[in-house]
Amino acid sequence: MANRTSLTVFQLNDSHAYFDLHQEMFWQGGQAVYRPAGGYARIATIVKQSQAANQGGTLFCDCGDTLHGTHPVQKTRGEALIPILNALGLDAMTAHWEFAYGPETFKQRAAQLNYPMLAINVYDQATKERLFPPYSMKEIGGLRIGLVGNACNIVDKTMPPSFSKGIQFTLGREELPSIINVLRTQEKVDLVVLISHLGFPQDMKLLSEVQGIDVCLSGHTHHRLYKPVLQGKTLIIQSGCHGSFLGRLDLKIEGGRIADYQHQLLEVEANIDPDPVVANLVHQALAPFQEELSTVVGETATALNRATMLETTMDNFLLQAVLESTGAQLAFSNGWRYGAPIIPGEVTMNDLYNMIPMNPPISTVELTGEEILAMLEENLERTFACDPYDQMGGYVKRSLGLNAYIKIENPPGQRVQQVFVGDELIQPGRHYPTAFVTEQGVAQKYGRNRQQHTERSIEALRAYLTRHSPLHAELRGTFVAV
Repeated sequence: MANRTSLTVFQLNDSHAYFDLHQEMFWQGGQAVYRPAGGYARIATIVKQSQAANQGGTLFCDCGDTLHGTHPVQKTRGEALIPILNALGLDAMTAHWEFAYGPETFKQRAAQLNYPMLAINVYDQATKERLFPPYSMKEIGGLRIGLVGNACNIVDKTMPPSFSKGIQFTLGREELPSIINVLRTQEKVDLVVLISHLGFPQDMKLLSEVQGIDVCLSGHTHHRLYKPVLQGKTLIIQSGCHGSFLGRLDLKIEGGRIADYQHQLLEVEANIDPDPVVANLVHQALAPFQEELSTVVGETATALNRATMLETTMDNFLLQAVLESTGAQLAFSNGWRYGAPIIPGEVTMNDLYNMIPMNPPISTVELTGEEILAMLEENLERTFACDPYDQMGGYVKRSLGLNAYIKIENPPGQRVQQVFVGDELIQPGRHYPTAFVTEQGVAQKYGRNRQQHTERSIEALRAYLTRHSPLHAELRGTFVAV
């Protein structure tokens, strides 16, 4: 074992392929405020400055949701970002939305990285072999570090089937003790670091059940933790989203344990000088898309964000466009967490793609009132379940055309108190024409007369802006906690 040793750990999580500076939302005095932040070249500057100051005593890990989230990375199925990631000096990574291009494409992208993709909990259904190594070793300044990856476990449970074709996911809870034992007894590590994409509540429960992990770098739920949380003897941090933040842990390791630590949630501020090498790679990656993405398509009077649990202005804009496109009575979409804010003023194609980078087709379906109530209850359980392991979504499902009054604290199946469609209480036996985007909006098991339209989401958003600019998309009290 090493003597008392210093180590700086940087965490990047849920950057969602935000290549460069973008708007980010902050809370200040009870109000939302916006300012530019982020960009991989600024992230590189922060990490490289630390490496120079620490003479290389730095560990840098990515918790995933990286190869998906903006148009250039989506259009190239992750490939546009690979040279940039390889220039950041990362040591390891795990995954979630990386599976969006299908497992085979994701394996190709992982093979292009110059650091390991780790996942203790992802298996080939046929062979039962792991898709990726469960752990890797890193030696820094005489300190032996075991890095363990735990990918998001809900990919085969709540996301489109193409994401998980031929593979299956576990929680990782059963596998972790044996891997930790290998690291401690065979690899003789000084430190075990878990790189997780389960989510902060899920990691808290997992670490109450599994001992032997020193640091958990948590991702998925976009928490901005301004100080670490201690679960047993494990330090847990999570560091926002969109690459607007980096988590920094300065550790003192002695006798195979953390003797002292300091933590900072670092904002990747606009005034940080971009690293020139990474800045050039970002420029090269974005250049083929610059003309299209810089096209101005309208204006917004409303600040559009996706930062609140029950309802957001950004999703109201999306669903207003979906309703107008289809003439439906109701509209639903998933409660996605990603999507950089759009401040009042000009709206560009880049802004639209950041909202919904997959650009899925708009679909319609007929739902009974009974199905709508069941769908809402299912979503509320996946969002607010008492057991963190049962929390399997993003924010509350987005909707327009209805108003739901809910009791979050109630048991499963009892959270919805009343739902109004227009001014009328929802009728269980009535059929309601409904529009939606993606199966995460309305799952395949619900409804009848399901049709996929030729118009896609970006077209509908652009057409809506043409007719309704400047845009107004205020909150409507769609979901009210009572």
